[in-house]
Order: sequence, then structure tokens, then C-alpha cells
Amino acid sequence: MTENLWNYTPTSGYLAGLDLIGYKVEATDGSIGKVDKHSDEVGDAYLVVDTGVWIFGKEVLLPASTVTRIDQDDQKVYVDRTKDQIKDAPEFHRDKHLGEDRGYRDELGTYYGRPY
Repeated sequence: MTENLWNYTPTSGYLAGLDLIGYKVEATDGSIGKVDKHSDEVGDAYLVVDTGVWIFGKEVLLPASTVTRIDQDDQKVYVDRTKDQIKDAPEFHRDKHLGEDRGYRDELGTYYGRPY
């Protein structure tokens, strides 16, 4: 993992400006959905994954440090979490995220293993 939960790891293959929207997201044990939104802002990088019918349309926010590899040819993003870990993650709340709700960010940081 990186020093900061909200940054891509140097080994992930992420290149600044790369548009990941529409890329399939692969957990360690299978596919979980597609990237609906992403940010590459330093110190605040993340993916919002639309899980589709897998978890009944739930969207989850994954900190950038969970990305282990990006395959541009196959348009896939690999993350270091299992499907169950992602299923149990706090649901993405657009209003709380955009409103920079500190409690929401702390909840995400705690869930993913590091305080924000």
C-alpha cells in the first residue's frame, strides 16, 4: 500500500490523465463492475464503481491505493480486495462525498485500513 490511501501506487500503472471510465473492475476473486467515475487528484484519487446487478446497483468508492494494476489493452482495473470486502464496504454517497463530509471520509478510511 502507499503512504497515502488516496494515491495510486507507483506500480499500478496509472498514468496521469488516463480516463478509466467504463473500465471493468476485477477484485482478487472476480469481476465486480465498471468504473463510473474516478479522480486522479493527488491525495484524493479514487474510483467509483457501479456494481450493477451484482449488489443491486450499489456504487462503492475505492481509494486509489487499492488499485494494483491497470490493463489498458483489456480496459480492466485490478484491485487488492475480495468481492465480499467490496460488497461490505460503505456505500458511495455522492452528496456526502461532494460535500466533503469528514465523517464519511473517516468511515471510508477506517474501512480500507487507514485513517484519512
